[in-house]
Amino acid sequence: MAIIKEYRSAFQVDGPLMMVEGVSEAKYNELVEVELQDGEKRQGKVLEISGDIATVQLFEGSSGVNLQSTKVRFTGRPQHLPVSEDMVGRIFNGMGKVIDGGPEILPEKELDIEGEAINPVAREYPDEFIQTGISTIDHLNTLVRGQKLPIFSGSGLPHQQLAAQIARQAQVLNSDENFAVVFAAMGVTFQEADFFMKDLRDSGALDRSVLFINLADDPSIERLATPKIALTTAEYLAFEKGMHVLVIMTDMTNYCEALREVSAARREVPGRRGYPGYLYTDLATLYERAGRIEGKEGSVTQLPILTMPEDDITHPIPDLTGYITEGQIILSREIDGHGFEPPINVLPSLSRLKDDGIGEGKTRKDHAATMNQVFAAYATGKEAKELSAVLGESALSDTDKKYLEFADRFEKEYVNQGFTTNRSIDESIDLAWELLDILPRTELKRIKDDMIDEFLPGKE
Repeated sequence: MAIIKEYRSAFQVDGPLMMVEGVSEAKYNELVEVELQDGEKRQGKVLEISGDIATVQLFEGSSGVNLQSTKVRFTGRPQHLPVSEDMVGRIFNGMGKVIDGGPEILPEKELDIEGEAINPVAREYPDEFIQTGISTIDHLNTLVRGQKLPIFSGSGLPHQQLAAQIARQAQVLNSDENFAVVFAAMGVTFQEADFFMKDLRDSGALDRSVLFINLADDPSIERLATPKIALTTAEYLAFEKGMHVLVIMTDMTNYCEALREVSAARREVPGRRGYPGYLYTDLATLYERAGRIEGKEGSVTQLPILTMPEDDITHPIPDLTGYITEGQIILSREIDGHGFEPPINVLPSLSRLKDDGIGEGKTRKDHAATMNQVFAAYATGKEAKELSAVLGESALSDTDKKYLEFADRFEKEYVNQGFTTNRSIDESIDLAWELLDILPRTELKRIKDDMIDEFLPGKE
């Protein structure tokens, strides 16, 4: 049993950090309880130890702290989360406390929220299709179980609506296995939090979801714990309860800003744009908690969402995220300006594991061929549109005009499905065939003739 040690030797407060002297045997990441002069209790953790001075990071902030009257208790153990299967269908704050007005959770056990990345030797390769109900993801940038596939957005783009749509619609096809969604919202406004809770509650998706809500007016330091708490919950449901869990985390940019705030308070040497030099390592410890483990039934799949500051994909947050994860879904301000929902730009988007989760026995035998042909046709159609803008449509050949028609209808009918339409993968592929019927057969160079005969028998 951990020994609790109490000190009254806090001597300095700097933003969210408190320095305590005369401390012995403190441990990195050890949970700390701080009792203020009025009896209020706050939690923190040991961030750094130098000699007998411990630097404590306060989750609820340091406002109102009177150093002379403050008691600091070192609990001798890291922060733990009480977990239970009863968490499914419930709403918690960013620190894992119930906020939906229901009864407290009776925990089956308590788990260290820090967790750890899955051992590469124990990993199973992700190769099973997850249907989100969104054509541009399911058909062209397929999500597979155990993958980490981020969504890159921009300020003001409807990534929150997209996140809610995926949380509502995601499912494992042709399977009776348990499926759950763990939704972690970091630094969101009350309006956004209310939208998520109401949307999932009204659609019935809340019954299979666990929500963690960290509001914008909550202490930013709490944001550092929220994704870890969400992933700990996901790992428990996946690897101990055999569930397939989709973790949606939004907005990772708010998490990184909180990390930068703590780094600045510690007076660390800043890296790119003021973010700490260990930003890559910190993000990797979160993203690498996705996957499947040999001998375990469940899986953890991640869809982290981040807003790119100034729409800059070379910014450190999307840049490093792209190195760690297996692709990216990119939202476009131009496509959003045309009123298309969701405004996913398929050309720069990529799921590196898509080929492993599709095909006969998983989706359909014509999935890969139509995916490649649609992608190539849309790229050619965009080139034709640019040429038309410069030279006029009269300068285009008849084939170019067909590609131009394809690109326009692709955006209006395929991309622009709305935030309430749930398309099956069969419906998405059938729509792709309908659009490909615009082009001459000689242009369908990425699909074998026998497949064209089978699915477009009237094609000449």
